[in-house]
Amino acid sequence: MENEKRIYYHNTDCGGVVYYAEYLKFLEEGRTLYLEEKGISVKELMDHDIFFVIARQEIDYKLPAFYGDILQIDTRITNISRARIDFEYEIRNQNNKTVAFSKTVLVCIDKNFKPMPIPEKVRTKLI
Repeated sequence: MENEKRIYYHNTDCGGVVYYAEYLKFLEEGRTLYLEEKGISVKELMDHDIFFVIARQEIDYKLPAFYGDILQIDTRITNISRARIDFEYEIRNQNNKTVAFSKTVLVCIDKNFKPMPIPEKVRTKLI
């Protein structure tokens, strides 16, 4: 699934380059939109004491993105196990040049921060 992200001044450092930590927000937005497109509401899961937390995050920066750029964030799931979801992303600029590759590992936990199986109703929507 792809979503578009416009780069605003608040996303950049004083040189007009996207601040490296901003990419974490872009990835979060991409995951949330991906799940919503599959009919999964993170808010509803949270209301039922089901949470997804990040266990691992990798980002390989290839090119800088700048104030005014329009980025395409391609989000996909590469693996689902009992309590884990692996996401991968490719972020490209308006010239279709790769800006970054990223991977995120999410783990499903309960309200006591203990790993739990991904609910079957969630799993079936993701497969």
